[in-house]
Amino acid sequence: MRRTTLAKASGLGLLAMLAVPALAFGQDDVINPQDQLPVTIDELNVLWIILGTCLVFFMQAGFAFLEIGFSRGKNAGMGIAKILVNFSIAALAWWAVGFAIAFGGDGTIAGDAGFFFQYDTGVGGLAGDLYGENATGTTAAFFIFQFMFCAVSLAIVWGTTLERIKFIAYVPFAIVFAGVIYPLIAHWGFGGGVFAEIGNGVQDFAGSSVVHLTGATAALAGLLLLGPRKGKYGPDGAPRAIPGHNMPLFGLGVLILWLGWFGFNGASTLGTADNRFAEVVAVTNLGASGGVVAAMITIYLLNKTMDVGMIGNGAIAGLVAITAPSGYVEFWAAPIIGAVGGVIVVVGVLAIEKKLDDPVGALSAHGLAGIWGTLACGLFTSDRLAEYVGVGDPGLFYGGGLSQLGSQAAAVALTFVAVFALSFITFFLIKMTVGLRVDEADEDAGLDIAEHGMYGYPEQFIPAAELVGYAPPSRASTPAMVATKEEVPS
Repeated sequence: MRRTTLAKASGLGLLAMLAVPALAFGQDDVINPQDQLPVTIDELNVLWIILGTCLVFFMQAGFAFLEIGFSRGKNAGMGIAKILVNFSIAALAWWAVGFAIAFGGDGTIAGDAGFFFQYDTGVGGLAGDLYGENATGTTAAFFIFQFMFCAVSLAIVWGTTLERIKFIAYVPFAIVFAGVIYPLIAHWGFGGGVFAEIGNGVQDFAGSSVVHLTGATAALAGLLLLGPRKGKYGPDGAPRAIPGHNMPLFGLGVLILWLGWFGFNGASTLGTADNRFAEVVAVTNLGASGGVVAAMITIYLLNKTMDVGMIGNGAIAGLVAITAPSGYVEFWAAPIIGAVGGVIVVVGVLAIEKKLDDPVGALSAHGLAGIWGTLACGLFTSDRLAEYVGVGDPGLFYGGGLSQLGSQAAAVALTFVAVFALSFITFFLIKMTVGLRVDEADEDAGLDIAEHGMYGYPEQFIPAAELVGYAPPSRASTPAMVATKEEVPS
């Protein structure tokens, strides 16, 4: 009985203590819930955008694992340096120039406001329309989220160049790509530029063309100037398989990319209104799943094998294909779109390999599947979602005719021509100045030791007795730097 009384007394005392501060405020200091609601909504939207930003950033780890897995052991370590350096250079270029060209100002071709992005400075353009003319913390969320798209597009470029590109070539191209090339296409597709003037607007919810086709097209330009890896093609011109050294790492990379895509597409709603982001995430997952199943069936029918690389690239192709339609199509269409992407990537890899050495299949997974995803909007966009997003018309299968499909095709063509021309010029200038490709001796030795002075897997290349106190030898004294006709084991 005494404990019960004591407990009641303590509870009443606690309530009294909590009530005292409230009594100190007058009626005028009480926050009106209606005034607080817009602030809370804005903060919730920003929280979702930043969460999406983190998911898309994590895709850099996915690209690293995917490319390392597809590389031979002698080139495994350089993938980490490549990802870190390219991401950092792109971040600085985007802050200084890229964001302004992409989203500042209302020009048809490019933006002209928001250079060297700073708090409380004018941004204009789409950013100004969304968040006010002067940059705030909310604008900063948009700034960093959109940068992650730029970084993904740049990461796509390098998959085709594995195992023979000079590390120094990354620096100037990353500056030009993140500062000019990608921002131009982003302005056209996302920032109210050229694509908004085609028909009733081009539909590309999260970037099948703007991000993925742009990266793959730049990759093609670099690949044409770089050439194939040594030994990729035999004397008769037939392609020779050069297997990657670690398929588990490749698979982990695919799964990380899949996870990151939920932020990539889902956070492109730029808010939580109507819980639309949940629909987009679900559609994204269905597209990826369709890509995996279709790629598995296709490669089995063609080669009677369940090729791990093809199955993984089926997931990537399905995700790329559903990226543009993710905000425009109903659930039933998503696995169909992804499945077509899965078929395209298998057939595309096998066809492209006959002439071009693309170690990770980026030209197919991001290029061909990106084209298909962009065109798919012209077929599958529902009238409900075309009206909700407010861009373009319903697709052919919803009675919209061929007009939207024509707009989508025009966007694909403009993206390819502009990106290829600018990228080819940039890569050509790099080739004529600092050089684009390592020499044969360095390629034989592997880029880990040739470009970075260390092995990614030293125990595979250095006798155990010599590993004690191991220090990287100088380039001049490295026996492996001597040209040889035999490939270094991986």
